Amino acid sequence: MEGILGNHVRVPTDDQILGPFYPVMKPIARVADLTSVNGKNGKAQGQVIYLMGQVFNLNGRLIPDVEVEIWQANSFGRYTHPSDSNTAPIDPNFEGYGIQKTDAEGRYRFKTIKPKGYPVPIGWTRPPHIHFCVTSKTNRLITQLYFEGEPLNEEDLFFKNAINKGSITTKLVPPIEEMESDSLMAVWDITLGQL
Repeated sequence: MEGILGNHVRVPTDDQILGPFYPVMKPIARVADLTSVNGKNGKAQGQVIYLMGQVFNLNGRLIPDVEVEIWQANSFGRYTHPSDSNTAPIDPNFEGYGIQKTDAEGRYRFKTIKPKGYPVPIGWTRPPHIHFCVTSKTNRLITQLYFEGEPLNEEDLFFKNAINKGSITTKLVPPIEEMESDSLMAVWDITLGQL
């Protein structure tokens, strides 16, 4: 079963703003493990999460060779970006950026940490979220992933204005056997608006 919902077309994942902190300096290597920095011995601070899923088109077909980029704040709520004026600490063992391509079955997988929310200058606090840029041969989606049950979700202007909040929200659940016992897992499938 390739994610086809009967004879119905899949609902596309909502788009969201790019945000001001898209990485200026990206690692040269394709990184899927954001919990460490190449050349450093330390580990990123915070709750480790395994983030995985598959990328589909509107007909429910899996899309291979899709570029999936993520970027996010650290466990203190700060981005590794020169324009982030947040006074929260920078984690020297967390660059906050990863990139990979989906495999033949449209799968992607990252190991990262759960980001913390952070204040924005116009007077509210963003909930924890992870930015995504998903690029296929015919389409590009900019979106953000939110975590179910976060109290700040409903106060967030971008989340509140989403057309289909369920398409940009995931649960954090206990890990499977191959993962660290104190980690969490998030499974989130992405549907691009293409046939």
